[in-house]
Amino acid sequence: MPAYKNQTKGTWYVSFYYQNWKGERTRKLKRGFRTRKEALDWERTFQLQTTANLKMTFEDFIAVYTVDMKQRMKLNTWVTKESVIQTKLIPYFGKRKMCEIQAKDVMAWQNEMMKHENREGQKYSPVYLKTLHNQLSAIFNHAVRYYNLKENPAAKVGNMGKSKGREMLFWTKEEYQKFAEVMMDKPMSFYAFELLYWCGIREGELLALTPKDFDFQRQTVSISKSYQRIRGKDVITDPKTPKSNRVIQMPEFLCEEIQDYIKSLYGVKETDRMFTVTKSYLYREMDRGSVRANIKRIRVHDLRHSHVSLLIEMGFSALAIADRVGHESIDITYRYAHLFPSRQKEIANKLNEERGGF
Repeated sequence: MPAYKNQTKGTWYVSFYYQNWKGERTRKLKRGFRTRKEALDWERTFQLQTTANLKMTFEDFIAVYTVDMKQRMKLNTWVTKESVIQTKLIPYFGKRKMCEIQAKDVMAWQNEMMKHENREGQKYSPVYLKTLHNQLSAIFNHAVRYYNLKENPAAKVGNMGKSKGREMLFWTKEEYQKFAEVMMDKPMSFYAFELLYWCGIREGELLALTPKDFDFQRQTVSISKSYQRIRGKDVITDPKTPKSNRVIQMPEFLCEEIQDYIKSLYGVKETDRMFTVTKSYLYREMDRGSVRANIKRIRVHDLRHSHVSLLIEMGFSALAIADRVGHESIDITYRYAHLFPSRQKEIANKLNEERGGF
């Protein structure tokens, strides 16, 4: 597999023949590589993807999988997946042929992951173990679906860990108000937490907000994007799900607060981020405020749970709450079922009345 240098531009290119999907011998030319290695790596991946011979190693198949899937995912999703692949999957399966990896190999890998301990002697959480297995299974599923691998050995073994995370925590309205009072010494923090609690938005949605997203006449805020800090860069992406694109009606007092906050920002433009901090800053501020207010520590994301809890207590339906926070109503019903008032007695009484009609 030779690579050639363009002496005029100083870049590298590859030129080779391959058999296309019609079975025809076709020439492929790709220019613009900075180094000879980049050119050869690209040709190798292209050839692997074209031939799709599952005698290739797991590591080689990852190169094919990357070409197929990277552009179909959000950047932050791919970065998370890539980290798992590079640190937990390739070190174990990398040199093994895809067609030779069996269920017993996956089981042995699972055992390694389950007994692994960090320097502090802590093991991976059940939720993280499940995430690791799901990433491995997704790769084998891709090979089954598109490259004729006979079966998914990860699916044959079954999952490890569990999907349920830590206990869902939330603040009552009284607890949040204690917290908000001690946060007034830092206006940016105070207004950020006001939006998180009273609108139930996610951290990424908050940090992507600009003045243009607010319509103070209609008393609304539009959620159409999310902020991520990826590899040291600020990245604005689409919200978590299509349902997350929504317009939220704000209470009047919150509209007044946010108008005051925007006016206090010197030189802010309509499309500038209003909260120029990171998620880690919000986490530290939660710690600070919880201690000062002498209330239990919850995660920043638990403010979203707190908002849902408040709405349930106020008597709103799962459908209305789901529309506000960008969830499916069935998710609200399932995740917060223990907070909704039981209507079992009412159901029994209605059934009794129906039976009495005969």
